[in-house]
Amino acid sequence: MNIPFLKYRKIYFVFSGILILASIICLGVFGLKPGIDFTGGSILELEAIEERPSNQEIKDALSELNLGEILVQPSQEKGVILRLKDISEETHQQVLEKLQGLCEFEELRFESIGPVIGQELKEKTKVVVILCLLVIVFYIAFAFRKISQPIVSWQYGIASLIALFHDVLIPLGIFSILGKYYDVQITIPVVAALLTVLGYSINNTVVVFDRIRENLLKRRGATYEETVNISMNQTLSRSINTSLTTLFVLLAIFFLGGETLKYFALALILGISAGTYSSVFLASPLLVSWWKRKRNVEV
Repeated sequence: MNIPFLKYRKIYFVFSGILILASIICLGVFGLKPGIDFTGGSILELEAIEERPSNQEIKDALSELNLGEILVQPSQEKGVILRLKDISEETHQQVLEKLQGLCEFEELRFESIGPVIGQELKEKTKVVVILCLLVIVFYIAFAFRKISQPIVSWQYGIASLIALFHDVLIPLGIFSILGKYYDVQITIPVVAALLTVLGYSINNTVVVFDRIRENLLKRRGATYEETVNISMNQTLSRSINTSLTTLFVLLAIFFLGGETLKYFALALILGISAGTYSSVFLASPLLVSWWKRKRNVEV
């Protein structure tokens, strides 16, 4: 059965446009909440032996130490994670002493990152993301360099780039909302997850594009739109099944894994879901729309 996917491409474009616009608005209004990996600071993870105190009780107990803003994040049933400014070992011990006055805690980890290292990580992250995007576009253009009709190779690269922006902007928009209302921060694991999304998404997109290339050679009598639609039908089940097997594992990590992996898994879940959609319903329809414009046909 050949489903006429391209018949509804305007719906796909409107749906994606709404998601992208909403994400940009959220990023503009709320921004992102960078973690201590980028701003510098300390992170202290504890586990209560008995009942865990409330977040406000913990903040009240530490108020005398002049620590500035303290983010208190519950972890598991009795755990708690404190994120605060960069502190010395002496202050670290004072924090532990104050908290032990509330209840008996077991210290699980203590990490401290200076502001200089945090700023360096922020700059390097920007460079890595830009380089990844550029390399992906050049790779797509090179891989499809022998295709000159009816769409030139660089247009495959641009369509892939638009799909990648879609796949990354949506998770970032959701993380901006989570950062505003739930103090969820952008950390190195989250950035690593988003870079993984780029690779995963481009893999799905290349599979569809490669099938289009094969069908262009096999179905010389068919129009470009018919060829793309057939290719979408042939690769749809493969894309969905591949993504579902990955999502099942990520959902297990998100709900059953530790606190440190929770938002890493969430970023991957959001990005892979968006990437599966865009590789089939955004990148390929864009090629057809450009082809129709080229032929002066109404899109």
